[in-house]
Order: sequence, then structure tokens, then C-alpha cells
Amino acid sequence: MRAQPKASHFIGGEYVEDTDGTQIDVVFPATGEVIAKLHSATPAIIDKALDAAKSAQADWAAMTGTERGRILRRAADIMRERNHDLSVLETLDTGKPYQETSVADATSGADALEYFGGLAGSLTGEHIPMANGDFVYTRREALGVCVGIGAWNYPTQIACWKAAPALACGNTSVFKPSEMTPLSALKVAEILMEAGAPAGIFNVVQGYGEVGGALVTDPRVAKVSLTGSVPTGKKVYAAAAAEMKHVTMELGGKSPMIVFDDANVENAVSGAILGNFYSSGQVCSNGTRVFVQKGIKEAFLKRLAERLDGAVIGDPLDPNTSFGPMVSQGQLNIVMTYVEKGKEEGARLVYGGERISGDGFYMKPTVFADVTDDMTIAREEIFGPVMSVLDFDTEDEVMARANDTEFGLAAGVFTNDLTRAHRVVAGFEAGTCYINTYNDAPVEAPFGGTKASGVGRENAKAAIEHYSELKTVYVRLSDLEAPF
Repeated sequence: MRAQPKASHFIGGEYVEDTDGTQIDVVFPATGEVIAKLHSATPAIIDKALDAAKSAQADWAAMTGTERGRILRRAADIMRERNHDLSVLETLDTGKPYQETSVADATSGADALEYFGGLAGSLTGEHIPMANGDFVYTRREALGVCVGIGAWNYPTQIACWKAAPALACGNTSVFKPSEMTPLSALKVAEILMEAGAPAGIFNVVQGYGEVGGALVTDPRVAKVSLTGSVPTGKKVYAAAAAEMKHVTMELGGKSPMIVFDDANVENAVSGAILGNFYSSGQVCSNGTRVFVQKGIKEAFLKRLAERLDGAVIGDPLDPNTSFGPMVSQGQLNIVMTYVEKGKEEGARLVYGGERISGDGFYMKPTVFADVTDDMTIAREEIFGPVMSVLDFDTEDEVMARANDTEFGLAAGVFTNDLTRAHRVVAGFEAGTCYINTYNDAPVEAPFGGTKASGVGRENAKAAIEHYSELKTVYVRLSDLEAPF
């Protein structure tokens, strides 16, 4: 095995194993090879992790924000120094090309640790003067133990996006990665310890859905943050709400990307590639409904096919590879089922649509044209490299169609008319919007969705509101009167 960790879990500052838990085989998506074997958390392991987080929280919160921030920034530096090794592990874990993981995964995690580390010392309340010298002040306080539940597409990034703001605010964390990509979060825990974090502030437990369910409903937990599908999100949100826990839900989407006649076709094609085929299409915010105004439809499709011919499909550990496998055989099967539905319902297959023979879970990037709004491939999240291209005539028409979805994670527009661009994004029913670009995710900007796509925001100063709460204190300096 090529990536076997010391043990399955990281709790209270050290690796912990319990082989009574269900075995988890970690599969390298490029070959189907089992590269590590871990064990799902038993009730004893879950209890141990929550106890460790609960025990460490008060002392961690009692430190100054500057002290906490110094540890997070040191962890960011270590993560950047080890970017190559972390990127190789991420590629083994997910199958994403090293060309991608080396610039978008551990680096993004390090950015989050650095950003919230820098912000930690500035987290203060405010003074509110009242009449007669009286005043009110607020205190920003930690929530307590925060549970993070990760998805399999960006395991390092998601672990850090959830841990960094939680820790900056004085919370402690128990993080459960996806059972398909369990390796990277353990390295995040190692690095935080090396950076000087007290034992127990960031714990990692492995497992399937029942482990997540046990964490979400435990009374020691104050906050739950999930990245995952809408059906899973609804279940977790309901379970957390029953216990009045704080929540952040970063869920799926079926996001629109609108390309007007006056757009720069080359840039629009680049946006469509980034919004459909990066990470082999396994990105929640992908703009998989590409509305192209009829005047440039054929030019757009022609240039898109030419660009896709340049994709280098192969060993994701080869730095020249730009398009890797799906994460699992199961996910590949799901995506190929959608390809067949697209054909059956009358969409025109203009590129790809085939599995790639040999080892691993590969398929070609796929493009359907002449897609209509009622087709399954235009309604349901596929989570794979399948682009639907839809025609449109007018702005009013396309806006109504773009918003006709239960989802609201992201949306993008390509046009050289900036007045129209701002008008369009104002009309989008989506939490994260793009003008002449797509899928940028700097830590300085809030990220999240609306409607069925989520609750709350990750990253930026907005995340602080979701990992802390305000206490209001009224102070009277004058005499106090009462009616009797």
C-alpha cells in the first residue's frame, strides 16, 4: 500500500486506531489499486474525539486571538513548505491531476489558515454609548465544539476551510472526511500539532454516514458544517435543527453560465472548461447549464471541441496530465447513466460521452448541445464532466430559465457589456456569481449558496459570524428606577 497512515484517526494530538470499526479501503482512482486500509470510527472513538475537543476548548478560547492566529499562520507556512508531498497525497486520494492539486488544494488550505490566523487577533466586540453615561458592550465568543463533515472532491481544502475560522474564533473541531478520501485531513491535523496547536483542538475521525450522524446529534456539539449533496444536507440540517445547533450547509447546484453574443469566445470557452471539466467535473459550483446566445453558438461549440482535443488524459501523477479519472467506479457509473439519459431524451452529443478503457475510472469530457430545460441532464446535478449547452435569444428569456431551478449555489455571465453584466448578476438567484470568469474561490471572498444550495457562508469575514456569537452586556452607571 502506497499511502497507509499511522492509524485511522487523529484524536487529542495523536494517532488512534480501533480495528473493530468497519474497514475502509482507499482506492487510487487512476488504477483501482487499494493504497491504504483504514477503519470507521466506533462509538468509543467518536466519544474519545468529542471528549478531547470538549476538554481542550476552554483553554483554547482563553488564549488571545493573536496567540491562536500565530499557530494557524505557522501551520500555513508548514503546509506551503510541504505542498509537493501534500499534493501527491491529494492526487492519490482523489485522482485529481497533480497539475491541479499542486496549485489548488493544499495551497488553498494554507490560504485559509493564513487568512483566519491573521484575522484572529482582530475579533472584538463593540462599545455602544447610551444616555446619561450608560453604555452597552458586546463580546464575541466561541460556540464550543464544531463538527465538520467533508466531501471527497477537495479534502485538504475543505478541512482547512472549516477548521481555520472555527479555530480562529476559539472553537475546537472534530472533522470527518469523506470515506472515499480520508487521508489528507490526517496530515492537516499533524501540521497543526507541529505548528504548536494544543492537543485536542483539531481531531479527525473516519467513517460512513452513521459516524456523521452520531457527531451531528451529540449534545457536546454546538455547530455543524457540512459540504455535500442536497439530500444529505437536508438530513443533517434537520438533525442539527432539532438540537438547536448552529449550521453551515455548502451543498450542490445546477448552476447557469450565460454567454452573450458580444462575449469574448475564447474567454467564454475557458470559463466553460473551468466550470465543467476541472476536477473531472466534480465541483459543486460548476456551471453545467451553459446558455449560449444563438449568434455565437456554433463558434462556441467549434472552439470548445478544439480546446477539449488538447486535454491530456492519463496518469494524474504525471505533471503533464490535465484531466484525470472520476473518484470511484460508482461515481463513474452514475455519470455514464446521465450520458445515456441525455441521448435518450434527444440532446445532441457533440463531444465525448464514452468511458476510457483500461485501468481506473476514466471517461472523456462530454458536451451535449440542443439541450432543453426539461431534460434530466439540465435539471439534476450530475457531478461529473458533462456539459449541457442550451440556446437562447433574449436576456429576459435566459434569466427566467437560468433561475428556474431549486438550486442557487453559483451563476456566471460572459459579456463585454458591463452594464448588462451587473444587471444580470443582480438578477441571478445564486449566492456566488461571476462576471467573465468562473469558479474563482479566494479565501478573502465569501462562498456559499441560496435556495436548496445551502445556508451560511464559508471564507472571508462572513465566516466569523457562523463560528461565533455575540453576547450583549448592558451597563448602567446612573441610579436605577423602578415603578414600586
